[in-house]
Amino acid sequence: MKRLFAAAPFAACLFALSLSSAHSDDPKPKKILAAANEKDAGEDFQIQGDYIGMHKSDKVAAQVIAKGEGKFVVNLLKGGLPGDGWDGKTKHTFDAKSEGGKTSFNNKEFAGTIAGGKMTVTKGDENASLERVIRKSSTLNAKPPTGAVVLFDGKSLDHWTKGDRKTAAHWKLLDDGSMQVPGGGDIYSKEKFKDFTLHVEFCLPFMPHASGQGRANSGVYLQDRYEVQVLDSFGLKGLDNECAGIYSQFAPKVNMCFPPLSWQTYDIDFIAARYENEKRIKPAIVTIRHNGVIVHENQEIKGPTGGGDKEEDTPGGIHLQDHGNPLMYRNIWVVEKNSSRRNLE
Repeated sequence: MKRLFAAAPFAACLFALSLSSAHSDDPKPKKILAAANEKDAGEDFQIQGDYIGMHKSDKVAAQVIAKGEGKFVVNLLKGGLPGDGWDGKTKHTFDAKSEGGKTSFNNKEFAGTIAGGKMTVTKGDENASLERVIRKSSTLNAKPPTGAVVLFDGKSLDHWTKGDRKTAAHWKLLDDGSMQVPGGGDIYSKEKFKDFTLHVEFCLPFMPHASGQGRANSGVYLQDRYEVQVLDSFGLKGLDNECAGIYSQFAPKVNMCFPPLSWQTYDIDFIAARYENEKRIKPAIVTIRHNGVIVHENQEIKGPTGGGDKEEDTPGGIHLQDHGNPLMYRNIWVVEKNSSRRNLE
């Protein structure tokens, strides 16, 4: 019997941003959608996302990445989704297109359709049915423990400043208890820390026409020095400049990026670099859980990442990056591992 896998059995505010993506000789600039809620995201949003199904006793999954104008990339995965069964190796990739109320893809081995939140994949005389699912992080909505320093609880930006470290932060407070990047620069926490655990939640806008570093880009800086990248890298390879990468230094062990408009979490354990006589004797060490899954474990950081402050034997703050895309953040808190915190005020 033919097998679907050759090696084994088939196993929230109203916001739309227009950006120019045209070459200088194009007659009109193209509009790049940046939707911060499902209402404005359009039909393609309901097709993109995670799909899970079974073929006999084997779990199968797919990730559908929107590319704009009814075009998609489909990754068919053996064993399940990243962080939930996929072996990290066996993947079949297709280009897909929406026409006549359904989305179709095929190659010499496979044929597939997506309609009504369901995907059907066929190879020879075998087929499997998958359903679209919305994954949630195991640490979503985690409550700050007693003694935590709550940097953002949805009520005010009192713990944040602009880049001059003096002027009140300008990001937009939303009715749902989140804050949104409005443009106009990064924000910095007033409090500074040495060793700590950080919890932060973020939501990526839906930007199907954008790609690379232009697709829902932001970043979380630890001690104002080391950036953990925030990016819509759903369904991509998971590189060091993609979501949860220690920017330009270390890629995550698994790409746990959820689709856009899903709330996601970082839970970060950080140990500061150690110095003696003004000389570094130990690098900073970090363990990062993205959506509840460890993607870096006891990773030694080489030094400050791009845009980070100089590394010194001093506490540093939490810094959220404005890269021109309307991301949202919420529920940000820090638990200190010692009493090294220093407030700028």
